[in-house]
Amino acid sequence: MNGEAFRLVSGDYTASIVQRGGALRQLTFQGRDLVVPFDAKAPIPDYRGIIAAPWPNRIADGSYRHDGAVLHLPLNEPARRTALHGLVFDQLWTFQAGSTDSLRLSCELGDSAGYPFRLALQLDYRLDAEGLHTTVTARNLGERTAPYGVCPHPYLLAGPAPLDEWLLELHAGSFLKVTADRLLPLGMLPVADREFDFRAPRTIGATEIDHAFTDIAHDDDGRAQLIVRDPSGTGAGMSWDRSCPWVQIHTADKPAPLPNRLGLAVEPMTCPPDAFNSGQDLIQLEPGSVHEAQWSIFAD
Repeated sequence: MNGEAFRLVSGDYTASIVQRGGALRQLTFQGRDLVVPFDAKAPIPDYRGIIAAPWPNRIADGSYRHDGAVLHLPLNEPARRTALHGLVFDQLWTFQAGSTDSLRLSCELGDSAGYPFRLALQLDYRLDAEGLHTTVTARNLGERTAPYGVCPHPYLLAGPAPLDEWLLELHAGSFLKVTADRLLPLGMLPVADREFDFRAPRTIGATEIDHAFTDIAHDDDGRAQLIVRDPSGTGAGMSWDRSCPWVQIHTADKPAPLPNRLGLAVEPMTCPPDAFNSGQDLIQLEPGSVHEAQWSIFAD
């Protein structure tokens, strides 16, 4: 179903990665799950742990203009009429190298009607005492400049309490307002004095979030960070570099009888939703050029 599963171990951390989507299937610290896991032998639910490329999030109507031509992508989110999470989340990535605490997978995108570009993607996982570190490297193998973006799609677990009771901390100054029905961009708003202001840690409560945030603070090493903490004292976090000026947060809201608010999706993104149309922070990957993005998940 999902190809081979690879197990990584380093100190108190263990990780499991599958070939399908290059997805992070499970990550534990001292036996505690840091992400919502999935069954290696069943379809991956809700894009858990996949790599979204060559675009993150949604493209409206699956169409965009490039070099004067209108291109059409598969609408894999038909209810919202969007092309969601790229073209490699359902591909079996190829094993390249591995060890006890590291793994390298690869995936190649060939010309297609909706994305007539050739990219080689390399996915590196490395586990150490500080957590799980991921790097995605994209190289343009073709002769045309390719629009490109990338993000991961893990669902963080702070601890045993319901998500509503978790504390969330994210030093982001702005968020992208979206349409209620299709979650497509309307415009930027400051988080100040709004329900999405988590610059000081506070309880998520009943707030429903499925939005992209930006104007994110970075430390002296150029890293941004998000932390969720459980009332019991455990927590989980992500950090990422400046290659990802955006982060999508989703409280995984589902209508009954589906499992609701199982974890917090945290997706550091190189560009916002529908960037193939807006051009905002969209990477234009020239022939022969390389782009690299990096993020980490850790226990708090």
